[in-house]
Amino acid sequence: MDLNSASTVVLQVLTQATSQDTTVLKPAEEQLKQWETQPGFYSVLLNIFTNHTLDINVRWLAILYFKNGIDRYWRRVAPHALSEEEKTTLRARLITNFNEPINQIATQIAVLIAKVARLDCPRQWPELIPTLIESVKVQDDLRQHRALLTFYHVTKTLASKRLAADRKLFYDLASGIYTFACSLWNHHTDTFLQQVSSGNEAAVLSALERTLLSLKVLRKLTVNGFVEPHKNIEVMGFLHGIFERLKQFLECSRNIGTDNMCRDRLEKTIILFTKVLLDFLDQHPFSFKPLIQRSLEFSVSYVFTEIGEGVTFERFIVQCMNLIKMIVKNYAYKPSKNFEDSSPETLEAHKIKMAFFTYPTLTEICRRLVSHYFLLTEEELTMWEEDPEGFTVEETGGDSWKYSLRPCTEVLFIDIFHEYNQTLTPVLLEMMQTLQGPTNVEDMNALLIKDAVVDFDQWFKNQLLPELQVIHNRYKPLRRRVIWLIGQWISVKFKSDLRPMLYEAICNLLQDQDLVVRIETATTLKLTVDDFEFRTDQFLPYLETMFTLLFQLLQQVTECDTKMHVLHVLSCVIERVNMQIRPYVGCLVQYLPLFWKQSEEHNMLRCAILTTLIHLVQGLGEDSKNLYPFLLPVIQLSTDVSQPPHVYLLEDGLELWLVTLENSPCITPELLRIFQNMSPLLELSSENLRTLTGFNSFLWLKNTSCVYIPHFLYSFICQWTLRLILYLGYRE
Repeated sequence: MDLNSASTVVLQVLTQATSQDTTVLKPAEEQLKQWETQPGFYSVLLNIFTNHTLDINVRWLAILYFKNGIDRYWRRVAPHALSEEEKTTLRARLITNFNEPINQIATQIAVLIAKVARLDCPRQWPELIPTLIESVKVQDDLRQHRALLTFYHVTKTLASKRLAADRKLFYDLASGIYTFACSLWNHHTDTFLQQVSSGNEAAVLSALERTLLSLKVLRKLTVNGFVEPHKNIEVMGFLHGIFERLKQFLECSRNIGTDNMCRDRLEKTIILFTKVLLDFLDQHPFSFKPLIQRSLEFSVSYVFTEIGEGVTFERFIVQCMNLIKMIVKNYAYKPSKNFEDSSPETLEAHKIKMAFFTYPTLTEICRRLVSHYFLLTEEELTMWEEDPEGFTVEETGGDSWKYSLRPCTEVLFIDIFHEYNQTLTPVLLEMMQTLQGPTNVEDMNALLIKDAVVDFDQWFKNQLLPELQVIHNRYKPLRRRVIWLIGQWISVKFKSDLRPMLYEAICNLLQDQDLVVRIETATTLKLTVDDFEFRTDQFLPYLETMFTLLFQLLQQVTECDTKMHVLHVLSCVIERVNMQIRPYVGCLVQYLPLFWKQSEEHNMLRCAILTTLIHLVQGLGEDSKNLYPFLLPVIQLSTDVSQPPHVYLLEDGLELWLVTLENSPCITPELLRIFQNMSPLLELSSENLRTLTGFNSFLWLKNTSCVYIPHFLYSFICQWTLRLILYLGYRE
C-alpha cells in the first residue's frame, strides 16, 4: 500500500465511517474490513491518528482500527500477521513524539502502545522503556505528561502478565527502574506541595496530575515487581514514606475546598496512597509485617480520633477501615491453636496486633463505630422512606463494604468483635445498660443511637424481643438493627432452644408495615436456616407461614436485585427442608412461569430462578414431573448454545437438567427432545470431555431408534454425561 496515495483514500473512507447515515456508514465499514489484512494499512492509520489537524472522530476511529489490528494480526502466528518490517517501523514511530494535545486521544495512544508492549517488550522492543524514561525528563509540560501517561499504561500492562517467564521479565524491569520511579514520584510530589501555596490552580493541577501518574507507576512496580519486597530497602522506604505523604496531602485537603478544580484529583491521589498499602498487604502479607503497627496507628487516629476532623472524607475513611479489617482478619497473622506450629513471621505479626489492640483502643473504636458511624443520616432516612428497595440494595449489595461507608463500618465492627469478643463484650453490655427499656418514640436521636448499639446475647429474651414488638413507625430503624444483629450473631453464639422464639419473631417481622424491615428480616432468615446448627424439626412448625410470607414479599418487591435476594432466601429454605416443602409450594409453582416471562431482559434474575427450580425439583422428587410443561422449555432454552442467554444460564441450566433427569420417574419424549442440545454442548466443551464421552454420536437423538434403549440404561448414560460436563466445567 503506497502510503501517500493510500492515506487520502483511507482518510476518506474513515470519514464516511463516522457518518450517521447507514447508507454511507456500512460500505465504509466493509471497505475498512477488507483493508485490515493489507500491508501498510496500519502505517496509514498511524499517519492519520497522529495528524492533529484532522477531525477528532476520524482520528479516534483510526486508533480503534489500529488497536483491533494489534489484537488480531500483531502476533507472528496470527493469520494475515503483520510483517516484522512493518511492525518495526510502527514501533519506532509510535514513540517518536509525545505531543498529542487532546487528553482522550492521548490516553488511547498510550493504551495502544501498551498493547504492543505486552507482546513485544522487552525482546522485540528493548528501546521502549529507555525512551519513556528519557521522555519523562523533558521540560516541555505536554510531552512530559504524555510520556508519563504512556509509562503508566505500559507498566500496568506488563505487571498484569502472569506466565512465569513474563513475571521474571517484569521483576528485572522493576529492579532496573525502581530507583528512577521513586525519584520521579518524589520530584513531582515536592513540586505539587510547593505549588499549592502559589494560588495558581492550573499549575497546581498540572503538578498533581504528574504526581498521580508517577504514583500509579510506583504502585504497579511495588506490588507486582518483587518476589520478596521486604528485602529491598527502596521499596520499604517508599512504603514507610507513604504515611508522611498522606499526612501532607490530607492537610492540603483542609485548604482546598470542594469547589476547587484540584479537589477531585487530590482525593484520587489520597485514595491511591491507600490502595498501594491495601494491594501490598493483599499480595505480600509477610512483607507488610513492618508496616502493621504504623498502618494501624495511622488509620485509627484519622478515623476514630479528632485528628481526622476537617481533613477526612468518606472514601478515605472506607479505605482506612478496610486496611484495619484486612490486618485484623488476615490469616497470615493468625497463629494456629498450637503456637509451636506457626511460623515466626505469623507469631510476630500476631504479637504486633495484640500489642496495638489494647482495651482502651478497642473500647474507643467500638464506641466510635456505634455512636458515630452507625447512626443513620438524614439522607439515608429519606432514602429509606422514598426508595426502600434502593436503600436495602445500598446496604447489602455484594462487595459494597469495600466501597460504601455504612456496610464497611458494619463489617469492620463484626470482624473486630469476633476477633476480640472477650474484650468488647463488657463494653457493649455497659452501653446496653444505659439504654435499657423502651425509648421515647419522639426522641429520634435516642432511637438512632439505640439502633446503633443493640446487642442481644443473654438479653435476647428480655431486651431484644420486646424491642421488636414495638410497632411504632419511628421504631423501625431499631427493629431493623435488632434483626440485623441477630443475623450476624447466629453463627457465633445462639442457643438452640432460643430458635423457636426467633422463628416466631421472624414470622412477625415478615409482616411488618415497613418494607426495609421485611427485607432485612428475610436476610436474617437465610442466615438462620443456612447455619450449621439449623434443625429442621424446630423450623417445621413455622415453615408454612414463613414460606407464604416470603412468597408475598417476592411479589411485592419490584427491583431486580431485591427479587433476586428474596428468591435466594426462598431457595435456601427449600434446600434445607427438602421434601418437606411439598405441601407449600403450590403458589410458587404457579407464579414461576409468569416470573420467568417477566424476567426475560434480566439474565441474572433468571439464574436465580434456575437455582430455585433446582432445589424445587429436588424437594418434589418424582412429583416434579408436574412441572414439565414449564420446566422442560426452561431447560431447553438455558442449554441451547445457539441462544444468546446461554452465556448466563448454561451452568445452572445444566444442573437443572441433571436433577430433572435424576428425579424423573421415566424418560418421556419431551425429555428426549432436549438432547438435541447435547451434541453442540459436547462440540464446544473441552477435548478431554469429547474423549471421555466417546459415545457422542450414541447420544445424538435425532432418530426414534434411540427410544428403544432401555430406560434405566438411557437415563444412566444421560445423567453420567451431564455430570461429566458439570465436573469438567463448560468453557466456550
